[in-house]
Amino acid sequence: MVKLAILGAGRIARAMADTLRQMGQAGDRRVELYAVAARDGARAEAFAREYGIAKAYGSYEEMLSDPEVQLVYIATPHSHHYAHGMLCVEHGKHVLCEKAFTVNARQAERLLQAGRERGLLVTEAIWNRYQPMSRMIREAVASGIIGEPRMIVANLCCPTTQKARILDPALAGGALLDVGVYALNFAEMVFGWADGVQASCVWSDTGVDLADSITLTWKDGRVAMLQASAEVVSDRSGSVCGTHGYLVVENLNNPQVLRIYNEEHQLVEERHCPPQFTGYEYEVLEAASCIEQGLTQCPSMPHRETVHIMELMDHIRAQWGLHYPNEEASEPS
Repeated sequence: MVKLAILGAGRIARAMADTLRQMGQAGDRRVELYAVAARDGARAEAFAREYGIAKAYGSYEEMLSDPEVQLVYIATPHSHHYAHGMLCVEHGKHVLCEKAFTVNARQAERLLQAGRERGLLVTEAIWNRYQPMSRMIREAVASGIIGEPRMIVANLCCPTTQKARILDPALAGGALLDVGVYALNFAEMVFGWADGVQASCVWSDTGVDLADSITLTWKDGRVAMLQASAEVVSDRSGSVCGTHGYLVVENLNNPQVLRIYNEEHQLVEERHCPPQFTGYEYEVLEAASCIEQGLTQCPSMPHRETVHIMELMDHIRAQWGLHYPNEEASEPS
């Protein structure tokens, strides 16, 4: 059994705690939710009571000094992921870090390298990479059932501007690192690394991207057209279009159903997501398995993939001229 601690006590931390509670109630004891830490000790204690967690800490450093903690799930804003990830590694803890993994590729490379040097697992918790549906989608595309796949059209839009961090440049706010990262992962999970990218965005008054339009291209003529927004609701669908049909994925960041259509737009097959607790369990179980095997990265999201996605988002931000305050100040010289 791997003892997991949650660093942070916000919304995404609650989703992970609920997942682990459901796993425990179902008799899955491979991972134990052992501790939680928040900067506010009372908040950590309330969180621990709600989810039946043994230990609550009002300091991240105090929790990381607990020798019982093995794996830390980082659930703070992505502006803090690098610093918190390095803190975990310095304390000898394995890391499962929420997306976006860091603010930029430079931070990602340094954090991953630090983990490898210490023999620690450090991996990005981008859940759609770990879920069984990701394999099912790739297998359907590779089977030839839609002919030669040539185009992807995907979107992920969630109205989240009521959250202060989304509009705050100092917290690396905006749509790209919050929801655009899912669309990029979906496209490259299916087609592999793109050869070119062009992107545009709509700006907020605070200077972050509110809505993004991204086009990825491949030298062989394939293309992906992606949309992401922090202002509106969308159907969150992802479509892969081929020469003899197309497939549509319902909810590309937590795929539930895969529908395959022929040239006459007739539904020819429907494949459903296997039963799950929340969808977060797959990343936790793979991380735990990798720790037990002594691995420093997860097969579902290798380090090179994490760095590449961060590089891609760096390139997109460079096209926009979007630079977060103190982006370099948070890194070692």
